[in-house]
Amino acid sequence: MQRKTIKALLNSKPIDTTVCVKGWVRTKRNSKQVVFIMLNDGSTIHSLQVVMDANQLTEEVLFQITPGASLVITGTVATSPGGEQAIELHASQIEVLGTAPNYPLQPKRHSLEFLREIAHLRFRTNTFGAVFRIRHATSYAIHHFFHTAGFTYLHTPIITGIDAEGAGNMFGVSTLNPSQVPKYPDGSVDFTTDFFGQKTSLTVSGQLEAEAAALGLGAVYTFGPTFRAENSNTSRHLAEFWMVEPEVAFNDLSDNITLAETFLKYVIQFVLEHCPDDLAFLQKRAAEAQAKQANGLPAVPLLEKLHKVIADEFTCITYTEAIDILKHSKPNQKKKFAYPIQTWGCDLQSEHERYLVEEHFKKPVVITHYPSEIKAFYMRQEGGNTVAAMDVLFPGIGEIIGGSQREERLDKLTAVMQQKGMSTEALQWYLDTRRLGTIPHSGFGLGLERLVLFISGMDNIRDVIAFPRTPGHAEF
Repeated sequence: MQRKTIKALLNSKPIDTTVCVKGWVRTKRNSKQVVFIMLNDGSTIHSLQVVMDANQLTEEVLFQITPGASLVITGTVATSPGGEQAIELHASQIEVLGTAPNYPLQPKRHSLEFLREIAHLRFRTNTFGAVFRIRHATSYAIHHFFHTAGFTYLHTPIITGIDAEGAGNMFGVSTLNPSQVPKYPDGSVDFTTDFFGQKTSLTVSGQLEAEAAALGLGAVYTFGPTFRAENSNTSRHLAEFWMVEPEVAFNDLSDNITLAETFLKYVIQFVLEHCPDDLAFLQKRAAEAQAKQANGLPAVPLLEKLHKVIADEFTCITYTEAIDILKHSKPNQKKKFAYPIQTWGCDLQSEHERYLVEEHFKKPVVITHYPSEIKAFYMRQEGGNTVAAMDVLFPGIGEIIGGSQREERLDKLTAVMQQKGMSTEALQWYLDTRRLGTIPHSGFGLGLERLVLFISGMDNIRDVIAFPRTPGHAEF
């Protein structure tokens, strides 16, 4: 008999129909006459109650049916007399596929820290089942948005010889023998004998390649893994994460801001429509966690927060306006910021971004026209000391999107590269895009995990990626 998913059964409710289900035991309780099993197969956050006459099961099978065990169950769908589920399965046959002795996920609440230690099993919990179904829906919505908008999906290199951000925090890629690394007389490594004949690293961004593609295809986007070797052990940073990077020919900064806002609202709306049960569960979970803390103001319910972002028009301010607001804010005047705002030109920290979003404006904020000194070389120069940059800030997250209008003028781009000590020789192909039919164009980068963090209401970015990579941790 063909297997039915639990989600399909709960949706269709085929009363008096004989079906076959397969899944893992969440809980089991039994009396002398009846055995009750809650079975989950990952298709939905809801489990299916299975009822079976205890006399139909041998002692050996009863002993094997424990939390974590995998079962094949055939039975008849019936209306449930209980109020917690509409249907239940009256089992006629149970087969144990796999037993689970010493199963670490017993039917009780486990801490997220503990679950990270058994990340290979945490998919079986309600919390992480919900999170990863939401991550899937978010990823699908991203592709759907760009596809329907006429973008071309571009696969950019994971191994690269360039540093798109100019920051140098990259993971090296090499086949050289670590104990016999060839070196020049000055002690520097001779990469000419390496696999690619030059120094290479894991990419921090596909942007530069995406720019080249956009100047031929019009509108493109990348969606893939990126890597940054920053020693940041915070709840907002990963060493390996997924980036979405659209690039659009002929778009200016204003177009870029409109695209970012439209894109974010579309994806959030999509998840609201397609993951209502998972979001409702995570909202309840967050409320329970907040109640246990019993300090501070009650958090905004997750669903209310998501609907509010969709309903509100994003506030757009300049960096200069942001600095003025922050400089005169109470946290700054009372020296509560870890990084006090004193002068124009400083880089904004997460605490500053979240103050603007969560306390001052109480909605998403777009900050534009940053000082050129604190931004990347490829951003369009404006008036000598600012660039046509934009960052989108979200409550609870801070920066969720960073982008800009790109510098399309060859002389300006070359000058800033030289000023920042970058090799123009290594990026001749990139400069060619300015020499040959240059145009205004714009783009941005979105960290997928930060968006999933916001949508799911989770607190730590390690809990929205399957197997997190952070400083000192590369397990699984």
